[in-house]
Amino acid sequence: MMKFSLKGTIIIIILFSPRLILAQANGVSVNGSTYDPASVAAVPFLNITPDSRSGAMGDAGVAISPDVNANYWNPSKLAFLQSDDDVSLSYSPWLRQLVPDISLSYLSYAHKLDERDAIGASLRYFNYGTIQFRDGNQNDLGTYSPNEFQLNGSFARKFGEGFSLALTAGYVHSNLSNAFFSTGTGAQTKAGNALAAGVSLYSENKLQEFGGSDATLAFGLNISNIGSKISYSNDGPKYFLPANLRLGVANTINLDDYNQVTFTVDFNKLLVPTPPIVDSAGNVVKGSSTNVSVPAGIFQSFTDAPNGFSQELQEVTISAGFEYWYAQRFALRAGYFYENPNNGGSHYFTMGVGFKYDIFDFDFSYLAASQQNSPLANTLRFSLIASFGGDKNVHKQ
Repeated sequence: MMKFSLKGTIIIIILFSPRLILAQANGVSVNGSTYDPASVAAVPFLNITPDSRSGAMGDAGVAISPDVNANYWNPSKLAFLQSDDDVSLSYSPWLRQLVPDISLSYLSYAHKLDERDAIGASLRYFNYGTIQFRDGNQNDLGTYSPNEFQLNGSFARKFGEGFSLALTAGYVHSNLSNAFFSTGTGAQTKAGNALAAGVSLYSENKLQEFGGSDATLAFGLNISNIGSKISYSNDGPKYFLPANLRLGVANTINLDDYNQVTFTVDFNKLLVPTPPIVDSAGNVVKGSSTNVSVPAGIFQSFTDAPNGFSQELQEVTISAGFEYWYAQRFALRAGYFYENPNNGGSHYFTMGVGFKYDIFDFDFSYLAASQQNSPLANTLRFSLIASFGGDKNVHKQ
């Protein structure tokens, strides 16, 4: 008999029960029928906040002022960058209250081609550390280091002074399964691979607030991770990527020559089917089958909740954030993330700081939650940004 560590158990759950990793809700009985409201999707690391700036603002970022990490939040903002070249490296220990060596790393790069066009590339790498396998007699069966990564490229173009669009394409690799194949459990598993694409837009308008302060009102929309289904075995089920719709608004106010504040809110929804209510034989009692194509699943995701429109609204998460800059050198940030209790129930406060020196920005964020309410409690994120060429002294609006 093989024994797995806590980390090994986490990987097993991720591999064989992808639907469980996007919500904490358990299957319930509805009029004698089984119902699990968690969405059917794999590789949830694609929707984990990678950088410290947005991580400190309640995971809001689709409409805030452009930086190189727009590669994740809203690639169309890359066309508004002031520098010729920007690069960012972010690191976050993950679930560190449960296991010591799971982490998310994120590398992001952007290059301005001209005044209107920009390209971007990013690599996110999710490392599950090392899993030690032993049998029932504690004999060493070897180790395995599962991991996942996504490589993306984007092209953004500005249309006019305050509007831009972008297209994104990428590749997803999820290497979780070889651990179970190589240790002789009999599961004919393999690494999962998929292609994904996205489209985004960004709009900003200069205006004056009451009192005469200059301000920028911005709107952003990003549809990401639209791609082929992913499978972990030759003949097994195929799972949706976590296709995602994020839209938000942000208002940045220049109080005077030294003080600037931003208020922002994002609304986020997975574009994957909601599982139906089924009877003991697996027949759909209420809702719609999830055995559909990717395009059908995206459109279905807006109307297929078994309990109607009210349940569709419960699938929307809300991120609200605040940012304060002094002299474009020091920043304070705070935010709040909310998810409906019937769709996972995650809720937490975030906070962080930022510093700018010459061409460098350093950002730090902290997630504040009780360990009983969230396994993400005490999550830390660190980001370093470097900007080269162009108007590098013009920062954050």
